[in-house]
Amino acid sequence: MKTLGHWINGQLVDGSSGRTADIYNPATGEVQAKVALASQAELDDAVAKAAEAQKAWGATNPQKRGRVMMALVGLLNRDMDKLAEALSREHGKTIPDAKGDVQRGLEVIEYCIGAAQMMKGEFTDSAGPGIDMYSMRQPLGVVASITPFNFPAMIPLWGMGPALAAGNAMILKPSERDPSVPLMLAELCKEAGLPDGVLQVVNGDKDAVDAILDNETVQAVAFVGSTPIAHYIYSRATANGKRAQCFGGAKNHMIVMPDADMEQAADALVGAGFGAAGERCMAISVAVPVGNETADRLRDALVPRIEKLKVAPYTAGDDVDYGPVVTAAAKENILRLINSGVEQGADLVVDNRNFSLQGYEDGFFVGPHLFDNVTTDMDIYKTEIFGPVLSMVRAQSYEEAIGHAMNHEYGNGTAIFTRDGDTARDFANRINIGMVGINVPIPVPLAYHTFGGWKKSGFGDLNQHGPDAFKFYTRTKTVTSRWPSGIREGGEFNFKAMD
Repeated sequence: MKTLGHWINGQLVDGSSGRTADIYNPATGEVQAKVALASQAELDDAVAKAAEAQKAWGATNPQKRGRVMMALVGLLNRDMDKLAEALSREHGKTIPDAKGDVQRGLEVIEYCIGAAQMMKGEFTDSAGPGIDMYSMRQPLGVVASITPFNFPAMIPLWGMGPALAAGNAMILKPSERDPSVPLMLAELCKEAGLPDGVLQVVNGDKDAVDAILDNETVQAVAFVGSTPIAHYIYSRATANGKRAQCFGGAKNHMIVMPDADMEQAADALVGAGFGAAGERCMAISVAVPVGNETADRLRDALVPRIEKLKVAPYTAGDDVDYGPVVTAAAKENILRLINSGVEQGADLVVDNRNFSLQGYEDGFFVGPHLFDNVTTDMDIYKTEIFGPVLSMVRAQSYEEAIGHAMNHEYGNGTAIFTRDGDTARDFANRINIGMVGINVPIPVPLAYHTFGGWKKSGFGDLNQHGPDAFKFYTRTKTVTSRWPSGIREGGEFNFKAMD
């Protein structure tokens, strides 16, 4: 059976720790490969080599670094199908969804082509007598990105693009559940002209994560995953003097006003709630219709759409709506939470707890579920399920509806569907959540804006991609210079007498 190693100094290398983890095919439940798990010594060696390579890369002018990003964009487009197939094979996403994963990462690399613009400093002429002042943006050195299983292309690209374009070396620690695509991305970076050692891909588990957090050379850590782990990494990284941006869980609400286009709202909810089997931090998992009449209309529109969803492996065709969840443990946890919702009194309107796909009985498939009359004290409301489960929480007023979203501990994304501009504007201004959609169900900003949640969905002062990313991966140095100046008398054509 194939064992994936690490990408160190521009080549694939075997692991030396002796420890491995299984890589499953989520559609069949079978182990399809293994991945090496790095020891602290392997991680520290990768960091030391990255630090050496970063010296020349950091001294390379930002326009040349931008040209590497430009070449990488072309290679990502060239290998889109190959990357998507590898991603789907390990994660379980449909091919169109996998291509979207790569595309959203690619767009951040496109933004990073303009690294020279993002690295510009400021200048003040004659701040004092003969004094000029200027600031410079300089790379941090070696930085690290710890990325999750649910976006094995997009989130690594979100980290490596700005970090590398700014002149840093990066240690990428991807999820051990689907490590193939990050290794493929490293190969493409080399082909694009990135010097060896500037990007190191180290596969591993908690041992590798802790080694990153404790390594004195690593100056900054970016993380995306669950809130408990985000808080752990943020706390340990900052305690060790590192810069950190850590993004955690979500419970995204979509408020549906009585004047909303109900067909549009239902289509949006089905796509946002069940796409990628609900395994994304921007999934809409809570619908909040305002008024019982609105709720009844929304429910009537949702049920037939949900019942028609096609759940199958990515190999079953382009009409598959979503595939399996990533592991057997994830499936078990989703079903446990669904059962808790029934036990705590919610109405399970669409019940697929006994869902089984012929020929794939051992796969990690979970059918779509719809709850109605969910209350805020239920586990299915409080917990991020990370599965194909949509809950309806009925509100009797706009104020009650917005209160649900504002009072929840997570603050990643939210949306409102309405035809009323005043309501939409009030919602956008008042809501205490990082990313807001108005008649847009998944408000993921484009690459030139920043991505990040509030409350327990995000730890740190700076967000991902956009201008914040370059601020995160650089530090500012300010120089005050003074040169003696006076009136110049012009050239002299005779010897001056000595004083």
